[in-house]
Amino acid sequence: MLNIGIFGAPGSGKGTQSELISEKYSLYPISTGEILRREIKDKTELGKIAEEYINQGQLLPDYLTIRILVDLFDKVDNNKGYIFDGFPRTISQAKALDDLLKEQNTSIAIVFSLSVDEKELIRRLLKRGKLFSRKDDNLETIQNRLTVYREQTESVQEYYRKKGKLMEIIGKNSVEEVFENIVEKIDNLFR
Repeated sequence: MLNIGIFGAPGSGKGTQSELISEKYSLYPISTGEILRREIKDKTELGKIAEEYINQGQLLPDYLTIRILVDLFDKVDNNKGYIFDGFPRTISQAKALDDLLKEQNTSIAIVFSLSVDEKELIRRLLKRGKLFSRKDDNLETIQNRLTVYREQTESVQEYYRKKGKLMEIIGKNSVEEVFENIVEKIDNLFR
């Protein structure tokens, strides 16, 4: 079973790369952001709670995010592996993910961190906000999301770096170039 994590600041391209990785390696995609947006759209109890946090540019508390993951693992019959898009975002989530995967006799093989400078991130997010009418892609919320990302998720990079599983990828290049770089790193795991 191949389990891959991919994270980076909002607008770094992790969703796009996650989709490409999922298709190429037949991995089940898990995007807590997508799950939450669906819950919000469906006006579920979780969606109402999540919307409050998201509209302020905040991350959901760990216990809620982990609950989402546990529920999903219970529903999904998967033997190929997972691509975790934007998860984990905290050390607590990373440890919970390790435990959940251990119960399935597997672990994270590699975690990609997409690096893009802040000006480019803001440009991308403002453009996305106009194209897709996302409420969380306005300048004030974007700046807050980037601050939250730096404060809460950079420690996760260090967590995976210490485990020897972190691969930093320059995310400012074209989608194709970034993907080629990622594929090369994944394929090198099996050589």
